[in-house]
Amino acid sequence: MARPDELITSVVACRGRGATLLEPRPRPSAGPGEMVLRLRACGLCGTDLFKLANDTAPPGTVLGHELTGTVEALGEGTGGFEIGDRVVVPHHVPCGVCALCARGSETLCAVFRENLLEPGGFSEHVLVRERAVRLAARKVPEGIADEAAIFLEPAACVLRGIQRAGLPPADASLSTCAVVLGAGSMGLLHLLLLRATRPRIKIFVSDTLEERLELARRLGANDVGSPRGTASIVREATQNFGADVVFDTVGGASLLETALGLTREGGTVVLFAHAVSGDQAGFDLNTVFKYERRVVGTYSGALREQEEVFQLIVSGRLDPSPLVTHRLPLSRFEDALALSRDRKAIKVLLTP
Repeated sequence: MARPDELITSVVACRGRGATLLEPRPRPSAGPGEMVLRLRACGLCGTDLFKLANDTAPPGTVLGHELTGTVEALGEGTGGFEIGDRVVVPHHVPCGVCALCARGSETLCAVFRENLLEPGGFSEHVLVRERAVRLAARKVPEGIADEAAIFLEPAACVLRGIQRAGLPPADASLSTCAVVLGAGSMGLLHLLLLRATRPRIKIFVSDTLEERLELARRLGANDVGSPRGTASIVREATQNFGADVVFDTVGGASLLETALGLTREGGTVVLFAHAVSGDQAGFDLNTVFKYERRVVGTYSGALREQEEVFQLIVSGRLDPSPLVTHRLPLSRFEDALALSRDRKAIKVLLTP
């Protein structure tokens, strides 16, 4: 508990078994090279939902990592920022020098998974550690809404998967085709990034909720359908050739065989979602071996993807703000969870 003379902030803390509690804690202070942000908005992410549903966050953990904030304090030697700046910053930053970083696997770097936001994004005040301040924090320009800026980190994750999918160059004359399984926030973010980086690509989106499919149409999908109808849509649109890439944003083994069946010979399935621990995939290996299909896992986004996404947002080529459907204060965190779990929201932002 905080002492009476300490400055206090409010946080949403995990309590185990999926429970959370809004509680007071001492307000963080900035050490050398660090900054303290006063929260403006933090997005509720599918990873947050997964950790709560599967009880993988230890009691006391403060989740949240898609955030914008206003600089309230700066530690000694912190350059490039001033009090009052509006900032967006991811929570993961690689070291840049280890063997994995040197091989382009920055998201698997040993220090990458360290959370550099303390205690976490669902807090009225957030300490940003030195490595994140120095390498990853960015001022948000005037005219860029928080609703767009908070997508820096998740969009970087999506962009890395797109770039690992083996698609032809964006300016190629080939008529390429992508399928997105799932029209939640991350599925629709795939749609927006594909459209922003590859304007001529054909994109098909699959989901069980009609209102989400209608939103996908408005955001630029060429066609949409239910999971059962997607195969016929893709076959007809590609003259039975198949999709160049299928992005699975739902997760679990059950969709992998479906995704493989939608790809062309030599196509790629990108796995972009958690599976329950121990989930085992079962499919005919010859569908991969004989037809040179690829199954690619993609976990997060590194500094390169973060910078590319930031430039897309600043330029206006990428505007994810239509995905934000609700803004709620931290005190209504349980309502935010219910909206997301019941699929009544696309993206919920938590505010002080």
